[in-house]
Amino acid sequence: MWKFNIKLITAVAYLFLAIPGCNPVDSPAVNDAELIAGIDDFISGWHQSAANSDHSKYIGSMAEDGVYIGTDASEHWTTREFSEWSKPYFDRKKGWNLKKLDRHIYVGTDKRIAWFDELLDTGMGICRGSGVLQKNNDQWRICHYVLSPTIPNELISQIKSLKSTQDSLIINTLKSKP
Repeated sequence: MWKFNIKLITAVAYLFLAIPGCNPVDSPAVNDAELIAGIDDFISGWHQSAANSDHSKYIGSMAEDGVYIGTDASEHWTTREFSEWSKPYFDRKKGWNLKKLDRHIYVGTDKRIAWFDELLDTGMGICRGSGVLQKNNDQWRICHYVLSPTIPNELISQIKSLKSTQDSLIINTLKSKP
């Protein structure tokens, strides 16, 4: 007769339960225009606080245990580390101005977790940001944010060539870690 693999059954069951929860079409909060607009304003306000060099508001919008991943391969910071790194720039009024071109926001069914992706007009050209927010005590906080420059597919070979030496050094360093 049939022999059931409990791990396989568990994995398939998890997929049926988890995938719909991450599908914005299945999330009842997706159609909550007021909630989405509030989150959009929060993200735009976070970016504006950087443009205004308002370090306290900028870092205060991030979760204490948050993560910020910048455009350089070395830029993987906790909120505290990112705060320490960014403060001198803000003190010299050298914050960054990331202007929303396009943004997509998705909200989990419990309306306490949201995720987004965005295209931004920046001093580096068009960048893509993506992040995860969590609502605690009726306050949204950024738990995870990634900023990346966009590269047109037809330019990938040129970019790869430009950064091959540096990439090789980083790859070797990371591969040598235990």
